[in-house]
Amino acid sequence: MSEVSETTPQPVQAPHPGGPAPHPGAPHQAVPAPHQGPDAVPAPGAPGSFPAPYPPFGGGAPGFPEAAVAPGFPEAGQPGRTPLAPPAPQGPFAPQPPHIASVPQTAEAGQPGPGPQTAPGSQAAPGPLAAPGPQTAPDTPGPQAAHAVPAPAPAPAPQGTQGGTQGASAPSAPQGAQAATGLPRTLQYRFDGPEDAPVLVIGPSLGTTWHMWDRQIPELSQHWRIFRYDLPGHGGAPAHAAASVAELGDRLLATLDGLGVQRFGYAGCSIGGAVGADLALRHPHRVASLALVASSPRFGTADEFRQRGVIVRTNGLEPMARTAPERWFTPGFAAAQPAIVEWAVQMVRTTDPGCYIAACEALAAFDIRGALGRIGVPTLVLVGAEDQVTGPAEARTLVAGIPDARLALVPGASHLAPVEQPAAVSDLLLMHFSTAWQQDTSAAIPVLPHITAPAAPSTPFVPVAEIAPAVSAPDAVAPTPDDRYEQGTKVRREVLGDAHVDAVNDTADAFTEDFQELVTRYAWGEVWSRDGLDRRTRSVITLTALVTSGHLEGLAAHTRAALRNGLTPAEIKEVLLQTAVYCGIPAAGAAFAVAQKVIQEETTPPA
Repeated sequence: MSEVSETTPQPVQAPHPGGPAPHPGAPHQAVPAPHQGPDAVPAPGAPGSFPAPYPPFGGGAPGFPEAAVAPGFPEAGQPGRTPLAPPAPQGPFAPQPPHIASVPQTAEAGQPGPGPQTAPGSQAAPGPLAAPGPQTAPDTPGPQAAHAVPAPAPAPAPQGTQGGTQGASAPSAPQGAQAATGLPRTLQYRFDGPEDAPVLVIGPSLGTTWHMWDRQIPELSQHWRIFRYDLPGHGGAPAHAAASVAELGDRLLATLDGLGVQRFGYAGCSIGGAVGADLALRHPHRVASLALVASSPRFGTADEFRQRGVIVRTNGLEPMARTAPERWFTPGFAAAQPAIVEWAVQMVRTTDPGCYIAACEALAAFDIRGALGRIGVPTLVLVGAEDQVTGPAEARTLVAGIPDARLALVPGASHLAPVEQPAAVSDLLLMHFSTAWQQDTSAAIPVLPHITAPAAPSTPFVPVAEIAPAVSAPDAVAPTPDDRYEQGTKVRREVLGDAHVDAVNDTADAFTEDFQELVTRYAWGEVWSRDGLDRRTRSVITLTALVTSGHLEGLAAHTRAALRNGLTPAEIKEVLLQTAVYCGIPAAGAAFAVAQKVIQEETTPPA
């Protein structure tokens, strides 16, 4: 069993052969003195190390610490903790007026506003590990509340954070999580920290809630106004599934726009990091500084995440909940902290399955490897040394591609490094944002229209004097003939999977390559790409046609495709029973044998 390291790591500057120099005016003081290797961490007391090592995570009986962290996290406090005291961030974009983080008040003076509400059908993680009712951390600076952005129509808005410029103020509602009002374009969120501080947005990992950052809040909120959000269907948030990482980013911006927050720092873990990278690419004028924690420019393979969606659709979230601890924590930590392991399992169990599947699909389609060079803000790439999900290799890919990036390798941590090594992660974030946020870099950042696709590199650079109004994206148009092969390749991979398409391409030669191009261009680029039928319906038709024609050699691939397209094993069974009536018992019997084997392979949860 590995012991948790008491050495606090330092972010180190990865080499950039031929790349741009570090961000001007942001020297990144966290870079240590000379060390042995690109990811070496100085020993306690060595030059460049933090003032003193911190005690390991935990250290007492599980339970909420008194006046230590925000509720929702089942660990002991850290006695003797000596936080860093970096300078307060400066720059014209840093301080926010006291009222911008307030929800518009519509209650009459002297009348209490609506209290915390939960969306119908939503539930927070139950059991003793969840916060016992709405609470706030007594020692965290500034008002703390959780909200959802109110509807534009004049209606009573959620209460909880009072603005400094509002009229007669209504009494605050009880502090704690307040679910969204059902609007699909906003996210459930909460604030911590002083209202007049610059805003730092923090994003969660898939299957977690904003409570995964609880132990960073006491220190970060001394310097920034911390905005945390929940993914759709997570933590009791309304289950309005988002189809892509870009859509999550658009919802986050809509939420911030409703609060008047224009420019902010951003730190996110895993899919939360993907949202931050997407915003830095599509809306660079909004992101002042970036931290990518346990993130990647591409998360595994599309096949892996689509199969995860198949497993959840068939078996529910229990398989994902059961295996979460081994994905998120080192074995030694999991053995020493059973209460936190149970807390993690409960977070996954109480997530909405449809939203979890949609997030898997979003990660399957996420790939910004070719766009990393256009991320123009100072970036910290932070990864656990023992992360088996998005490990050091993915982190180095980010650092090599982002011009102004630093790498911080946290020993003794796996995927959820903020939970497993909270002191080290807090210090690294404090150091990064306090140094990278001192200079106003907005003059070098282009003002881009609000579009869903990454902007072309040729976009002219314009000094940011004020935020340009959003411009609606043009309506989608049908692919031109020249686009059909590219579109067909994309759809073919999404439906049949990368492994199948790669195997077909690997066996193609000069004799068959024209046929494969015809199939890709015509079947997948034209027919499967049409809007007249959804992919579920096309899979039903395809399965039926294959059984009818006796072409069972393609049935296995299209059974997998049907599962990826949203059909359940029970629905596939009904399709094959229907073919037995109209296509014959022998044909249907052979089809059942093929489909049964594929369904067992695709829907069996990992051991």
